[in-house]
Amino acid sequence: MYESDTTRFLRELKERNPALEESQRKGRALLWDRPQDPEVARQAREARVPQKPYVYQPET
Repeated sequence: MYESDTTRFLRELKERNPALEESQRKGRALLWDRPQDPEVARQAREARVPQKPYVYQPET
């Protein structure tokens, strides 16, 4: 069965460093896995400015 170089590299990397996945999860939790504030999300939605259909067309 074919295995790409990238897949082989990642598999071997994880075999050599078993704690890598746990380290990745901890790093992700620092930036992304955070509770969201519904009020801030609502304010962000309301503050959006509608985009024009073709943004590169100069207004005449």
